[in-house]
Amino acid sequence: MNSKQSLANKIHYETLAEAWRSGRESPQDASEWSVLTTEPGGVDYVETNLGDKTALWVQPKLAAKDRVMLYLHGGGYVGGSIWTHRKMVGHLAKAIGCYALLATYDYAVQSKFPRQIEQVVNAFEWLVEQGIATDHTIGAGDSAGAGLIVAAAIKLRDAGRPLPAALLSISGWHDLSASGASYETNRAKDAFFQKASVDMLASLVLGEADARNPFASPIFADLTGLPPINLQVGGDETLLDDSRVLADRAKAAGVEVRLDVFPGMLHSFQMMAGRAPEADEAIERFAQWVRPKLGLTGTASTRGESQVVA
Repeated sequence: MNSKQSLANKIHYETLAEAWRSGRESPQDASEWSVLTTEPGGVDYVETNLGDKTALWVQPKLAAKDRVMLYLHGGGYVGGSIWTHRKMVGHLAKAIGCYALLATYDYAVQSKFPRQIEQVVNAFEWLVEQGIATDHTIGAGDSAGAGLIVAAAIKLRDAGRPLPAALLSISGWHDLSASGASYETNRAKDAFFQKASVDMLASLVLGEADARNPFASPIFADLTGLPPINLQVGGDETLLDDSRVLADRAKAAGVEVRLDVFPGMLHSFQMMAGRAPEADEAIERFAQWVRPKLGLTGTASTRGESQVVA
């Protein structure tokens, strides 16, 4: 049975869906998303310039400074920011024992596909310029941000560039064509992410591009040679099959894959970090899986400073 605390995410999306339908609020104005998350504590936040954007260094006090997670927030290309996701990324970086660079990208109103992917590739390359080794870097994101992280990894692979050590996907939007059966099977459970709404959001960022373009929708890409990927998704969300299909196709391509489906959970439920036990468990699962990929020992951020394996 799901915890009472986890209902906050469901109520959030139901309220947002009703407000959006009635014209009282747009996704860009949904800044209350961040109130779902508690402050992680023991984490510093420092703004930095990344191209023409402001990014946020997320720095747990007991973390390996030379291990970095590049994190891309979600928001359907119309909302979300480094500020909506600041606390959740703080929880995740603290659990892993690494620093995080929380980055943003153009909304659909600012530019169309594939500009956002180019910005993420540039962010990975910026980390290299800062002296961070690629095998000490992981890529992570939720929703649209997760799709961008995977697409950027494909771009880097195609260019013969070094790849990050691993990829983390939270409720990834990996199929802008919305072809998954879960849009129907979970339709009654997921108030906000109805197929019509998702199709509309996709059209805003795609412009004239094909939704089945493998960089817009990585489920249609050749995934051979990608880093290990860990996908988490809520069992009740309509985007469930985005993660399932990507996991299946990555595994078929020889990629190391872990897929965790959390029963009863909705989109990006990890945003309830520090409030709902399901979110905290999900973050800890990510941390336990990815720490060895970064050469970090130990099992949890609460057990002291990260130990680096030579």
